[in-house]
Amino acid sequence: MTTIQAVYVRGYEERVEPKTHVVFRIEIQASVRSWQMWRRYSEFVDLHTELVKSTGSSPPAQLPPKNSLTMSMSSVSLFRARNNQELLEERRAGLEVYLRAIISAKEDKWRESYAFRDFLGVPAGKQEGAGPSSSQFTSSSWLDEHLELQARIRDIRADINKRDALSDRGDVSGSHQANVQAKKKLAGVLSRIGALEEGLETLGLGGMIEGELQRRKDMASRLRDDCEKLAKIVTVARLTSRGLGTSSERNPVSESDRAALLDSSSTFARPSGRVFGAPKAQETEQTRPLDDHGLVQLQQTQIAQQDSHLAGLSTILQRQMHLGLAIHQEITVQNELLDDLGNEVDRVGGKLGSAKKQLNRLG
Repeated sequence: MTTIQAVYVRGYEERVEPKTHVVFRIEIQASVRSWQMWRRYSEFVDLHTELVKSTGSSPPAQLPPKNSLTMSMSSVSLFRARNNQELLEERRAGLEVYLRAIISAKEDKWRESYAFRDFLGVPAGKQEGAGPSSSQFTSSSWLDEHLELQARIRDIRADINKRDALSDRGDVSGSHQANVQAKKKLAGVLSRIGALEEGLETLGLGGMIEGELQRRKDMASRLRDDCEKLAKIVTVARLTSRGLGTSSERNPVSESDRAALLDSSSTFARPSGRVFGAPKAQETEQTRPLDDHGLVQLQQTQIAQQDSHLAGLSTILQRQMHLGLAIHQEITVQNELLDDLGNEVDRVGGKLGSAKKQLNRLG
């Protein structure tokens, strides 16, 4: 079970889907790793209610009180909320005090409860690598689980790179252990992706709109594609029982095969002249020491990295889209305010004109 050492509420941001709301960024530090979660104030309230209900007593700190920030974010209230950054900062600090008081309390009944560990992304009674079941997902927790799985896929790629580096240095045991770790993590991620996909069925029955449901199905499909590519890379072992050394030394070519390749009269010999449409491949320092298996693995690794970069680009584009929607909404609010101001100016101008006419009559 993961031991939580520190919790911080580092910041907050506004999101526009499914409707405009404020979420707070929680950073959790454990004994072996750290991660972050995004939670709304209403989720803090639900946590507090569940802790009191499950333990029979209130936690050692109170939540910051509700204020005008919890009202619906209409165009006018959104404009006002953005002018209340001090209230948001006070709420952020109060939420951090609340969480840290539970972590540092002498009694562990609050911090060891299922509700608290699930709130921080480490459900009680499960291993650190396990995620929530498909029936426990909410709209926001589903996105948090997706971000967690993306991070674990990056960890698997790091283990594969570590395996290859140890293999090149001749560390057979270390390379094998890194490969085993990558396989274990990959198996855990695949099972959690299955729960993620099943969770979409529950969210669909719960009323999630069709467009958002399809977008999340595509996100889960991309995760599964990444895992399938990583599975192919993990199963290609760079170390064999033939010994250590470079890839060509670990996979030597037989003398008969070597002679057949060098024999110009061989049926499979490449033509000595130029082949139309087939430019000669250029060797590099990276590909020169590799054999066929090494080249295939290198290509798969580069393809996986490109897919990862494309996924990152997709995330950036989606973020830009959200920013564009927020800017559009802000411009709409400003236009309404300018229209009101213009109407007010026209009304005051009319009154000034009437007053001027009356003064002229008196004069």
